[in-house]
Amino acid sequence: MNKTNDQQVEVSVGIVSAERIHFILNAPYNAKGKEVSGEQTVELSEGAILWNGDIYREITFCPQDSESSFSLDDVVIGINFHWERKETQTFLGSLRFVVEEGKICAINQLPVERYLESVISSEMSATSSMELLKSHAVISRSWLLAQMEKRKNVAKGGNNGFFSFVKTDDELIRWYDREDHTIFDVCADDHCQRYQGITKETSPHVKEAVAATRGMILSYDGEICDARFYKSCGGVLEEFQYCWENIKKPYLIALRDSENESDFPDLTIEANADKWIRESPASYCNTNDKSILTQVLNDYDQETSDFYRWKVNYSQQELRTLIEDKTKMSFGDILDLVPLERGKSGRIWRMKIVGSERSFIIGKELEIRRVLSNSHLYSSAFVVDKFDKDANGVPQRFELIGAGWGHGVGLCQIGAAVMGAKGYKYDEILLHYYRGAEIKKIY
Repeated sequence: MNKTNDQQVEVSVGIVSAERIHFILNAPYNAKGKEVSGEQTVELSEGAILWNGDIYREITFCPQDSESSFSLDDVVIGINFHWERKETQTFLGSLRFVVEEGKICAINQLPVERYLESVISSEMSATSSMELLKSHAVISRSWLLAQMEKRKNVAKGGNNGFFSFVKTDDELIRWYDREDHTIFDVCADDHCQRYQGITKETSPHVKEAVAATRGMILSYDGEICDARFYKSCGGVLEEFQYCWENIKKPYLIALRDSENESDFPDLTIEANADKWIRESPASYCNTNDKSILTQVLNDYDQETSDFYRWKVNYSQQELRTLIEDKTKMSFGDILDLVPLERGKSGRIWRMKIVGSERSFIIGKELEIRRVLSNSHLYSSAFVVDKFDKDANGVPQRFELIGAGWGHGVGLCQIGAAVMGAKGYKYDEILLHYYRGAEIKKIY
């Protein structure tokens, strides 16, 4: 990424896909040689895009001014999460429509730095400390540019050819990364980075944080860092290979989310993980301070009250129905959920579902979280207690006791917010979570 002017570095963001999309051009735009504004609709027609009575393979609406905006109806946020909902959202930049897989996809194209102002406003609150906002600006920029480089390499045939799952008759190990986005750089939801345009007003603090770190990225060994982040580590950071492709990234390692970074047991050992998860040790992200939590948790995120340590209860019937619905397999009665392998944060990455009719192994962490919840279990760092066994020894109730919220790799947003409140500077926060990385200005 050798651009010297950030206005020349643009990102394409997939916003919504549907057979019919209603949108409003809030200022004059140009499309197909015409100046247009106001309410518009595009519809799928015979595999193409119908707009104003004409058919197009693709169509782009270009703003006449850098501050011109458009609004899209029915944008889904929180996809597959417990707070999933639809919103009308407003965006700066160009709006492009293309057909993919039988739907019209709306793609927003805009300069990276303008995109980052929205991401930070969507991920963080305007009340956040400046050091936290600057930290997030650097990691969001790093993650984005790393993804754009990766997509460019894949397009050139530089893909390493790995599949994101391994399946046998009795095991499915699957990981969910971003390689499935082929017609745009990133999506707008939590699957990539939460991006909601200018729907939520960008605060002067966010603009200041993005401007203060303009062009700054995290780098390791000459490459832009894949700077992952999430809500709460639960006390110990996880390593990359336990969540995604089986490679180690030296700057994404396990460490204690506290001043004493090496003070934690070997959580790959079941007895240690069990004890750790049932306790609530002091950590940066172990906080109930509302003024700090509101920096990281937007209104709908605050619908989750417990995140550092949490509990979920299922009846036998609830768990059986859930697992069979998610796996499309019949297990009979669920007898046990057995952790086979844990990562260094205690997150399970291989788990055996033991049923009265069959057993099956699943992984990695997000697949486990999806199978054991209608949306997403907060994390895969959990232990299982079984209660009320019947005459055949079949448990009638299960309690999952867990730690953390998210995959645990990279920056812990709540921990970073606490560090900011304690007076740590943004570079100290970043180098705590990304070991051995350096902060570089590339434009």
